[in-house]
Amino acid sequence: QLQLVESGGGLVKPGGSLSVSCRVSGNTLGYHAIGWFRQAPGKEREEVACRSATGKTSYLRSVEGRFTISRDSAKNTVDLHMNSLQSEDTATYYCAAGATYDSCSNPSIWGQGTQVTVSS
Repeated sequence: QLQLVESGGGLVKPGGSLSVSCRVSGNTLGYHAIGWFRQAPGKEREEVACRSATGKTSYLRSVEGRFTISRDSAKNTVDLHMNSLQSEDTATYYCAAGATYDSCSNPSIWGQGTQVTVSS
């Protein structure tokens, strides 16, 4: 069964950079779209970035140009590289496997989450 484990969260100052990683095991990355989601206290969860099994990427408008989702085939991970971080990016970040190879909608499998805090 597919399993997802996040790592790499932490505290970063506004304007700084941070990367989080989602290690995928139990299946290959060739069958599922993998997405990064986030949820801040008191807010709804939102999809931040998605990478389809064919490599197509999409982003939440507020992170376009600042965040990049990529795959590391050697490590079997899907990583989210975050630049120019703002306090509004503070949230728990989750990776999830989409129901199909080309969409992160209706994810069926979730990681445990990793906290990203942007604060001076």
